[in-house]
Amino acid sequence: MDGLALIVQESFKLDPFSRSLFVFCNRNQDKIKILEWDHNGFWLHYKRLEKGRFKWPDGTKGKSIAIDERELRWLLDGLNIHQQSAHKEVLERVII
Repeated sequence: MDGLALIVQESFKLDPFSRSLFVFCNRNQDKIKILEWDHNGFWLHYKRLEKGRFKWPDGTKGKSIAIDERELRWLLDGLNIHQQSAHKEVLERVII
């Protein structure tokens, strides 16, 4: 956990103590670790796939990207985070 927190802080220049989740994937893309700060300590969530791979975004090696909760669910479900056929978010609602 300390190593992941150090990567977040030193490599990505982000605050590991923020309310963000920090997601890491191994080279084979079959394991994910999620680092999360809770008010008095870190949580480490870990998932290993028995079959298949996560659809990790291309071109992100050594870089950080921001994704929302919905995209994280897609990633954990084995889907690409850039779903072309997903329903678009409704920003304005009108009740008739």
